[in-house]
Amino acid sequence: MAENTKSGEKYLMKGNEALAEAAIRAGCKCFFGYPITPQTELAAYMAKQMPKRGGVFLQAESELAAVNMLLGAASSGVRAMTSSSSPGISLKSEGISYMAGSDLPAVIINVQRGGPGLGSIQPSQSDYFQATHAMGHGDFNILVFAPNSVQEMADLAALAFDKADEYRIPAMILADGLLGQMMEPVSFHEIEPAHTDKSGWAANGHKNKRAHHIINSLYLDAPTLEKIVRERYERYAIIESREQRSESYMCEDAEILVVGYGAAARVAKSAVAQARAEGIKAGLFRPITLYPFPKDALREAAAGAKVLLDTELSMGQMIEDVKLAINCSKPVEFYGRTGGVVPTPGEILEKLRELNGGI
Repeated sequence: MAENTKSGEKYLMKGNEALAEAAIRAGCKCFFGYPITPQTELAAYMAKQMPKRGGVFLQAESELAAVNMLLGAASSGVRAMTSSSSPGISLKSEGISYMAGSDLPAVIINVQRGGPGLGSIQPSQSDYFQATHAMGHGDFNILVFAPNSVQEMADLAALAFDKADEYRIPAMILADGLLGQMMEPVSFHEIEPAHTDKSGWAANGHKNKRAHHIINSLYLDAPTLEKIVRERYERYAIIESREQRSESYMCEDAEILVVGYGAAARVAKSAVAQARAEGIKAGLFRPITLYPFPKDALREAAAGAKVLLDTELSMGQMIEDVKLAINCSKPVEFYGRTGGVVPTPGEILEKLRELNGGI
């Protein structure tokens, strides 16, 4: 079906498949992966489509091999991607740190499952800390995008590639098993990938016409490494000022502001709508970028709120960023489920009723 998709038309697809199709359309030329539930459909789609459409698919012998293949392809300046689920991303974290240390753009997909350890194959959001605060060893950040629909899975794929290239930084799409497996209508728009000149650093053959380009993350001289890391953090400051993305729903007069991302935000939105029908002034703030965290917009959305409610498919990993964004100026409560259990709108609504009674 993919070769015959027309721009703007709607197609019923799984989130994993939509993300893969969008990545190909965004110019992804190399995919390296290893099967793990619940992201396997993404790799399977790439296996069928990449050879037909001018790309390379390779199922590596392990997650470690896949991420280092990604590093090699990114070093040559091509758009490259890998995908996995939570335990597999942990194995890839060393390679992601090497890519960050080498200033290489690439896209990593994490369709999260329950943990820790092997955990479960059910949806989870318990990799938030890993993605935003501890993706690997050393001082570095990566871009982190959090879709909440199949359409947004597709839309953010192109954006992730563009921004990774623009800032020479790895980018992650942090989804979960619910979004990866669900089927929704999705359309693909013909968007010309942003052109970023990589001629100044890509290791793609010098033909004796220029100096060698060396891709490296090893600096034995401490002051040299410190200088490079500080320069990288100057780039992160630019990213934090320019790339915060979020969505607000009924926040204008909200007394209770729910904060949720990804699949949790879908559930929370239904609860907020039901709360409004009962006369409870609830609103929803949804971060779309988790790094950079949209602290400026959250601070504005929370200006009139009396209490905030963080909701996640975890034990509450985002709550610290929520508190920091508002400088701990208001109480922040939490409601979430973990281990692969998805809360119902009714559960969150009950929490909203409880908070409303205390205002």
